[in-house]
Amino acid sequence: MKPVEIKKDIFWVGAVDWNIRDFHGYSTYKGSSYNAYLAKDEKVALFDTVKKPFYMDLMHRIYNVMDPKEIDYLVVNHLEMDHSSSLPQVVEAVKPSKIYTSKMGAKSMAAHYKIDNWPVEAVGTGDTLSLGARNVHFLETRMVHWPDSMFSYIPEDKLLISSDGFGQHWATSERFDDEVDNKELMRQAAKYYANILLLYSPLLQKLLQSMAEMDIDIDMIAPDHGLIWRNNPGQILKAYDTWSQQKSTAKALVIYSTMWHSTEMMAKAVYDGLADQGLSVQLMNLDRVHRSDVLTEVLDSKALVFGSATLNNGMMPNMAELLHYLKGLKPFGKICGTFGSYGWSGEASKLIAAELEAMKLELVEDPVRINWVPNHDTLKPCRELGQKIGRMVAEQNLPASCRSIYCGE
Repeated sequence: MKPVEIKKDIFWVGAVDWNIRDFHGYSTYKGSSYNAYLAKDEKVALFDTVKKPFYMDLMHRIYNVMDPKEIDYLVVNHLEMDHSSSLPQVVEAVKPSKIYTSKMGAKSMAAHYKIDNWPVEAVGTGDTLSLGARNVHFLETRMVHWPDSMFSYIPEDKLLISSDGFGQHWATSERFDDEVDNKELMRQAAKYYANILLLYSPLLQKLLQSMAEMDIDIDMIAPDHGLIWRNNPGQILKAYDTWSQQKSTAKALVIYSTMWHSTEMMAKAVYDGLADQGLSVQLMNLDRVHRSDVLTEVLDSKALVFGSATLNNGMMPNMAELLHYLKGLKPFGKICGTFGSYGWSGEASKLIAAELEAMKLELVEDPVRINWVPNHDTLKPCRELGQKIGRMVAEQNLPASCRSIYCGE
């Protein structure tokens, strides 16, 4: 793949990773990309690098634009290894006169690499770098999603280079938002937000408010993963505003792990009860659905109902794994219930309830438990649980789910 000119004399020179399938427990079944950008002016700056195995991809694309030795500055917006593990090789090849990074980035860089002779200069919000006709304005974005994270904004081009903000894990031959299916793009952007940035939603709200107060004029957002937003950058800004407020829709998830299908029968009864109240409902078997795809659906769901069979006096392992993952991402404002089947002890649903209470999520009533195999009569409390939760959601007059994370409305 050749370099792509995204603005006059500004080029995408990154790498596409078609084979990655896991990113810290996040299922990247569509691959990813590591985006880097080269800005040519009186001075030349390279914004970010790539994961170490893709060093030659980066250098090949730079060579198609210019000799790497002509690069004056490196700007390191984020030190996570998928963006910086090739940095020592790039520094050796380029020999930049300055390496610009955030104050926390300078500390991270010193911890990761031997930088005794690197010309590192720490910058903060409000600092600028002149490239000639262009200027780079730096904006610290701590914990979006590392302490070192920052954005680089070039006002002359109305270009925001946004590090790990506004990205997607999606390998494509296309580089821009208007070259791919918008619904799939928003789905991948939502998955990225739900699994990487959900924890930092309050900070994202503050960041978006700060950007609005600064009146930054943006007509292109270039993240470090996935597609570049050139057609409608306002779409992803609006989506981040919605997601960071954790606005819900009239949607419910029934998430379960079953052993011999008894808990699955209960899950279907809960599903029926929720659907009776007019909700959009998804049935999610953890043997078939990856936890990161569950979290994507959690993003705009108001109701979450969890069920597990009891195994060894506890819940099923994939349910425990999901709850641990969910706890770390700190969703809020959800209405929850629990259920489960058992043979002789029956702790699973109670343990799930305890985990949800620890997350400060609202539980509507005690867990519904069924001993051994359910029948039509014993499934009645499951349907009633779904109906009760469904009524609570319906009373809030929430928007329909199709206007939420995927549609870009």
